[in-house]
Amino acid sequence: MNLMSLTAVELGKKIKAKEVTVEEAVSAALDAIEKKEEAVHSFVTVDREGALKRAKEVQKLIDEGKLTGPLAGVPVAIKDNMCTKDMLTTCSSKILYNFVPTYTAQAVANLEKAGAVVLGKTNMDEFAMGSTTETSAFGETKNPWNIEHVPGGSSGGSCAAVAAEECSYALGSDTGGSIRQPSSFCGVTGIKPTYGTVSRYGLIAYGSSLDQIGPVAKDVTDCATILEAISSYDSKDSTSVKREDYAFTEALVDDVKGMKIGIPRDYFGEGLDPEVKEAVLSAARALEKKGAIVEEFDLSLVEYAIPAYYVIACAEASSNLARFDGVKYGYRTKEYDGLHNMYKKSRSEGFGAEAKRRIMLGSFVLSSGYYDAYYLKALRTKALIKQAFDKAFAKYDVILGPAAPTTAPKLGESLSDPIKMYLGDIYTISVNLAGLPGISLPCGKDKNGLPIGLQLIGDCFKEKNIIRAAYAFEQTREYEHSPLA
Repeated sequence: MNLMSLTAVELGKKIKAKEVTVEEAVSAALDAIEKKEEAVHSFVTVDREGALKRAKEVQKLIDEGKLTGPLAGVPVAIKDNMCTKDMLTTCSSKILYNFVPTYTAQAVANLEKAGAVVLGKTNMDEFAMGSTTETSAFGETKNPWNIEHVPGGSSGGSCAAVAAEECSYALGSDTGGSIRQPSSFCGVTGIKPTYGTVSRYGLIAYGSSLDQIGPVAKDVTDCATILEAISSYDSKDSTSVKREDYAFTEALVDDVKGMKIGIPRDYFGEGLDPEVKEAVLSAARALEKKGAIVEEFDLSLVEYAIPAYYVIACAEASSNLARFDGVKYGYRTKEYDGLHNMYKKSRSEGFGAEAKRRIMLGSFVLSSGYYDAYYLKALRTKALIKQAFDKAFAKYDVILGPAAPTTAPKLGESLSDPIKMYLGDIYTISVNLAGLPGISLPCGKDKNGLPIGLQLIGDCFKEKNIIRAAYAFEQTREYEHSPLA
């Protein structure tokens, strides 16, 4: 039996029933990483020694009855922009090539409290800037369905690791679709929760008003279970929200009778691949067969989402990345002449092209004379987009659409045209601007055998609606393992 073919919850049950030891589960994951890493390159850091040591500790706690949760002993991979105490955390950037944090991100700490065993850190676009995991300073990650294609980004390493079955599940972060788009490309399931549900403490910031940590796994049950484990109010994060209800697994019911699902016409126009369109609409028909009420409607403002997002995200990135200056931690240039020259050379040599592009764009829109023309206008547009969603959710429980306009492009195709890469985020960006929850799950494959993702969007704090709809749809099809699994 291949332990990595099981879902995280299935593996957790076997560990609890004493059919499998934690050490066996962790060793199976480490062996899979050793075997497949050359082809996929999902990881930046693998902590073999630490994971096996932790496996023994967790096994002892399970045997003593102190750890009884569904994820106890299950191996997990963490995106490399979440701080992990005493483990390298690089954001896949040269400027943080040697950074070892002295504390652990709250979301990761919550997982460890639930008995998870961290295998290592996954590759990503540098500072989460990109949609392909090709901007990493440590080389690109490849798609386990076809290694000539990208896995998506920026959480491409986490999604590829789950699809290649190198770990049972992973954590990613989503600023403009960075969990949902690579989940779609890699044929796995990923949730971006409502902004403020999962603490951002210890997540190295890209766009602070947009970033949110979420789970990546094989199915909806896993994602709901993991989200339950990582969600919490955290006084260390000023954007953290105290919620009444974190019982996301309660929504795992195969019943969508009477659920109102809206399909935005704007999402099915020009630029959407016909095969993606057909797969997504076929998923809508499957939900309709199960008793959901499906209607088309006009969402409006869709074309303004991308410019508003890139102005806001880059503005926040330019101020968040100002701290990486070669003084306190990270990369410092070898030869320099005075302090100013040291700043300039360290940042020039430490950041990659995409990070520099976004820092420059952000600094430009925040500069005097352009602040009102771009940044304030983008913030007003963000408020209008939120209003458009509020209006839609007054009528619908869930909004259904594609996660990405196409399936995974070939490696090297996107970087030559950054604007085209930015436009690929059209269906995911608005969710972050409005702080809404969204889920991407597999709904088919194209003629080349590449996965297609279905995106379901819910109103703020209504994760249960999207989990319920996703779970009901998931019951209509089998999970497909990637060729590298």
